[in-house]
Amino acid sequence: MRVPARLVPLTAATAASALLTGCFSSAGTEGAGSEGKRIRVAHMQPPRSGLSPLTDDAFKLSRWSTAETLVKLNAEGDAQPALATEWEQSGKSWTFTIRDGVTFHDGTKLTGEAVVNSLTVAATASPKPRILDGVELTAKADGNTVTVTTGTEDPLVPQRLSSPQLSILAAKAYKGKTVNPLGAGTGPFELTKVNGTSSASLDRYDDYWGGKAKAPGIDVKFVPDGTARAAALRSGEADIVEAIPVSQAAVLDQDLITEVPMPRTNTLYLNTEKGVFKDASLRAAAREALDAKSIVEGVYEGRADVAEGLLGPALPWAAELRSSVKHAEAGKPSGQTITIGTFTDRAELPEVAATLQQQLQKAGFKVKLDVREYANIESDALAGEFDAFILSRATVLDSGDPAAYLYSDFGSDGSFNISQLADKTVDAALTKASDTTTGDARRKAVIEAEAAVLGTDAAVPMLHERVIQGDAAGVVDAAHDPRERELVTADTYVK
Repeated sequence: MRVPARLVPLTAATAASALLTGCFSSAGTEGAGSEGKRIRVAHMQPPRSGLSPLTDDAFKLSRWSTAETLVKLNAEGDAQPALATEWEQSGKSWTFTIRDGVTFHDGTKLTGEAVVNSLTVAATASPKPRILDGVELTAKADGNTVTVTTGTEDPLVPQRLSSPQLSILAAKAYKGKTVNPLGAGTGPFELTKVNGTSSASLDRYDDYWGGKAKAPGIDVKFVPDGTARAAALRSGEADIVEAIPVSQAAVLDQDLITEVPMPRTNTLYLNTEKGVFKDASLRAAAREALDAKSIVEGVYEGRADVAEGLLGPALPWAAELRSSVKHAEAGKPSGQTITIGTFTDRAELPEVAATLQQQLQKAGFKVKLDVREYANIESDALAGEFDAFILSRATVLDSGDPAAYLYSDFGSDGSFNISQLADKTVDAALTKASDTTTGDARRKAVIEAEAAVLGTDAAVPMLHERVIQGDAAGVVDAAHDPRERELVTADTYVK
């Protein structure tokens, strides 16, 4: 659904613009003169850990194309060459061939030893990067090859090594108490300056192994306020703007915004262990009562996708492989009281809960809502204290693979099993998906596991979220990445 652009009230626009005063210098607009314009980016979240790649700040480094990994993922989630050109598996070990002719931004060469140093720091960090949770990993160099060995045989090692949290940096990055990526990456842009949580600057690295970037540099401003980020796009103070709120998207020039499907599903989890929804027929009744289209149109203003399954359009292969799911026959609610929990941290969820309350009451349930901050409700949700719980959940974790999410949320011993599901058929399907080698066979096993979960009605997927990105009229080839790993690439520039 497209919403015609319209002017915002002067007071709102003025206030938001005031927040951005001094965001980007006027010199930064033209930057290198005849070489073209520097790219001005307004980010949502400021760095939380000094841009350490061992944290979620790593995704900023990858979105600026300054730090790189051994492997990257294509749209299907398959591993592709990056700093490694090829690899092969032998049991628990994977051997990677390191690309020749790569230099770090400080001029030192990319070697097998440099790769081992970065991976070892990550594997022995406390806490470990999230991608290595539960993974025992060691690395050893032999000339231009690196052998990575895990505690158990792991078909996802290449996908794990695509995580920005396992970026390869120059030795100088590891000299202090924290990892410092300044001038230590291998990408087309060199991180040259960081001003705390307010801004950062990057310059083109002309010796980049993949060819010279088209833009002379990037000027970054961290702007947590969504209204201010939208104003930066509207006023021309930013070229690329992250995460424009739904409420602001409607008042922008629609030609300047792109809605990118996210691997994130808004799901109603139903408690299968106790209470009303222990009865499969009443879970089926709740599923049939749910009208996801009205939630998408009412709460999300049409800027989301009605769910066909747990995995959405950010995983383009899912719809192609999916077939119909057999459900239990729906029973008839007769005034049973249920309590639905959700949280305030994501602004739309309380509205989703209120809409669901009306839908389920119309079907014959009595519905109470329990809405709190996430930190105050998570433990109760995991303990099965609710009949139902509404959650916005990322469906691919850092490896780009959904099997870990499915196991975590629906396995009998899953660490995030809000539905309290314990089903032997589901467990068998989840184990098969986790153990299958990557590629078409694994994707087929993942969809079979999804079908097994959906058949229990332990989870009712409602909608798939989108992230709204703003690109000014002169921006060429900005990345629109569902995984939020890429934003400015070597091909991005401003006319």
